[in-house]
Amino acid sequence: MADQLHRSPLIAAGLLMGAGLGGFVDGIVLHQMLQWHNMLSNQLPPDTLVAAKVNMFWDGVFHAAVWVMTVIGLRMLWSVGGRADVPWSGRTFGGALLLGWGLFNVVEGIIDHQLLQLHHVQEYATNKLPWDLAFLGFGGLLLVAGWALIRAGRHDTASRGTV
Repeated sequence: MADQLHRSPLIAAGLLMGAGLGGFVDGIVLHQMLQWHNMLSNQLPPDTLVAAKVNMFWDGVFHAAVWVMTVIGLRMLWSVGGRADVPWSGRTFGGALLLGWGLFNVVEGIIDHQLLQLHHVQEYATNKLPWDLAFLGFGGLLLVAGWALIRAGRHDTASRGTV
């Protein structure tokens, strides 16, 4: 029976949801609660009302994008729930969530923080690089943990309703 099971739809749903939820953690905690940075704060410091409004707009675009990713992932998960060939595995799904969050951190950290220099994790620190590297390191840990959980769940064969 395990040869007929397909884990990839569950993993794909978890990846999208994990990336979206990881983006929400970034946006809510780092952008809004701690106010360490905004989407464009390295390019356009929010030191005037206009600059703050521009940054807030792009933070909103960012939140809309991660919301869409999360909703698509949720829709994919809903579809997976109707498939008898996809095993329900908390380890596989949880691993995919962590993997998605880790991918978000690594991709966003490399592109936005390093390549495009749109913002840094702690925009107001004297030395921004340690904060950026810590963000990437945390993303790497999430990738390793997610991969390990997915590997641990590779033999899970519980069908729907037997979680």
